[in-house]
Amino acid sequence: MQQCSFCGNKHLKTTVTEYTYRQNGAYMIFQNVPAIQCEFCGEKYFDANTLKRIESEFIAVKNGTRHTKEIRVPIEDFSALDVA
Repeated sequence: MQQCSFCGNKHLKTTVTEYTYRQNGAYMIFQNVPAIQCEFCGEKYFDANTLKRIESEFIAVKNGTRHTKEIRVPIEDFSALDVA
């Protein structure tokens, strides 16, 4: 990749980041995921093999064959809030 396909900036850096995977209303957060990031707009790009690994890990956890740690996250519907 030679430039950001979002903003066109040519300054990209290798980094690790957090990635949230979602499938059918279920979520899994992956930490320390390798990525390429645009230094201007922050857009992140992931290798296809990395995304395939994330998906297979998600399926393993969903099927109960693998588990690391879990957090509870409250969910609120913004449209139901009383915003005056």
